[in-house]
Amino acid sequence: MSKYPKITLVGAGPGDADLITLKGIKALQTADVVLYDALVNEELLDFAKNAEKIYVGKRSGDHSYSQDAVNKLLVDYAINYGHVVRLKGGDPFVFGRGYEELDYAAAHNIPAQVIPGISSSISVPGLQHIPVTHRGLSESFWVVTGTTSNGNISNDLYEAARSRATVVVLMGLNKLAEIIEIFKKEDKNKLPVAVIQNGSTPQEKLAIGVVDNIVEIVKENNLTSPAIIILGEVVALHPLFQSRRKTHDVVTGK
Repeated sequence: MSKYPKITLVGAGPGDADLITLKGIKALQTADVVLYDALVNEELLDFAKNAEKIYVGKRSGDHSYSQDAVNKLLVDYAINYGHVVRLKGGDPFVFGRGYEELDYAAAHNIPAQVIPGISSSISVPGLQHIPVTHRGLSESFWVVTGTTSNGNISNDLYEAARSRATVVVLMGLNKLAEIIEIFKKEDKNKLPVAVIQNGSTPQEKLAIGVVDNIVEIVKENNLTSPAIIILGEVVALHPLFQSRRKTHDVVTGK
């Protein structure tokens, strides 16, 4: 007798395996199949001891499977195997295309649930003691994709650059120079900026500077994707920024 088909979208968190939710672990423990992304810490697969594990890529520069193909795999495996866990980096609904998968499952009458994950947009700055909001400095924050589906910079970035809010850019490192130019045009040359690669993991790297010099700092310290960009006065709260803010020297570390 075939198992009852169902799909669970699980947010795996920012990279540190310990930052997945307890509910996410319980879902993995009952999975028959796990479809996981490139940004997922593979240590989490150990919780799905009896499941078939299938890597489906999905990160900047790595699209092993198209979204349509992933959608079809989800439904096919659910029908044939039972409980499918779709394990996604961060949170499924923060640039994770989770709703597309949820919608596809519903269209095929496959019951689905969502288990939220800790988004890198808030947690990675926080782990570096950079709050995305802080009284007197930032009353709100934007989370913006660095590259839209057509390969262009999001129009929202232009609006965000005009505000006093903290701006967190995901999947934008390859467009860092273009993003910085947007802020320069708003006369924000001295606005503090942080770039964090592989946040929350042992491979984490940090570069801190200001709009005027962050591109050079990132190049000199060889930061690569995956990385997030934080632009805002709250970055000045980082202890390394504070210790060098008079000269805006290169600041790197873990």
